[in-house]
Order: sequence, then structure tokens, then C-alpha cells
Amino acid sequence: MRYNARMRTRWLPVITGLFVAVLLISNIASVKFVNVWLFTFDGGTLLFPLSYIFGDILTEVYGYGASRKVIWTGFVSAALMMGMLWLVGRIPGPTEAWTAERQDAYTSILLWGSRIVIASLIAYFAGEFSNSYVLAKLKIATKGRFLWIRTIGSTIVGEGVDTLLFCMIAFYDPANPSNILMAIIVSNYVFKCGFEILATPITYAVVIALKRAEGIDVYDYKTNFNPFRIFARDMEGEENVRSVAGAV
Repeated sequence: MRYNARMRTRWLPVITGLFVAVLLISNIASVKFVNVWLFTFDGGTLLFPLSYIFGDILTEVYGYGASRKVIWTGFVSAALMMGMLWLVGRIPGPTEAWTAERQDAYTSILLWGSRIVIASLIAYFAGEFSNSYVLAKLKIATKGRFLWIRTIGSTIVGEGVDTLLFCMIAFYDPANPSNILMAIIVSNYVFKCGFEILATPITYAVVIALKRAEGIDVYDYKTNFNPFRIFARDMEGEENVRSVAGAV
């Protein structure tokens, strides 16, 4: 039967919606710092690792092309949210005391510094594409076996790029002790990778269920990995699509 992308991507819009929701919620939650066991990090870190799990699932089931579109959707959504929050915060409101108090609360909670915004967008873009690229290449190298190797391996690279870029751009200051910045980087990185490793059984279950439901298993043999080729087809040709019989 001839490959039909619309027939075999029924769950892709659902995963895309969840992926974008996780990204936006994580950005808002990042304004608060939390202590979890021995780790101290922003609140968004508690949820943000889910975006990498969704990224793994997207690339594993639908291929790099589909993942590329979802990553761009998340990037544009985050930029739009940050831009709209900034615009609303800059529009003057009523002068009554109770509205002025709310305006101050809005500004202190939702309006991040421009440096944080830039760091968040750059780190997300580089980290997610690194994650997707590594997983797609590892899938070919392992011939579709050992899913845990590519989910964990891609996360080690993607989260490493994301964490390093975000922390260096957002928090680096020559006047502050370097050991503090290093502690933030290490604690964030260890927590995110640990989260991914512990969630591996769930990732396995979701991947297997989706492959069976969609009837596809995409290998990026002839995919153009240029992250800016956003108008390419989700799965670039029938030669990339296999049946769900392959091992995971």
C-alpha cells in the first residue's frame, strides 16, 4: 500500500500540542527557584526534561523531518509568548493602587530580563536539534535496535548543549565566582539526564504503542538534516518509512 502521511500521523498533532505546552509552562515556571534533594534549580527544570522525551518520541516514530517542524513550532510559540507578555507589561494600566500592585506583580513574575529570554530561545533551539539529530543518526547506526542507547545518548548531548548555553548566556558574570555557575550547570544537567534515564521504560511503552497505532517506523536514511529546511515534508520519501516490525 502506498505511504500516506495523513493516514499515519494521527497522533502527531497531540504530541505537538503536549510538547509546546511543556515548553511554555517550563518557561513561566522558571521564574521560581526550588530545592529538590541536593539540587537547586529553576522551577521549569522540573518539567522541561519532558520536552526531550517528546523530542525522542517524535524523532523515533515520525523521523527528523517531523521533529524539525515541531521544534520550530515550539520556538515560534515561545517567542510569541515572551513577546506578548513583554508588550502587555509595557502598556500603561489604570493608576488605582490595587491595579498598580497587580502591575508590579506581573512585571516581577512574568517579565524576564532580555538576557534570560535570549538564553532560553538559543539553548532550546540548539539543544532540541542536537537531540533529534543524534537520535536519528544512532537509530541508523544501531539498525533500530537498543532504543535506550539512542534516547539516553541523544539526551546526554542535547541536554548538555541546552544546559551549557542557557547557563552561560543567562548567568555568566566575570564578577561572580565560577564555582557557583559550575554548580548550577552540573545540578541542572545531572537532574535532566537522570530524569530521562528513569523515564526510559515509559518512553519504550509510548514508542511501541505509537508505532503500532500509526503503522510506521521512520529511518532518516535520505533526510536533509538542515534545521532551517522547515518546509520539507515530514517524512522525506517512502524510502525512509518501514513497517513496525523492526526491533526497538
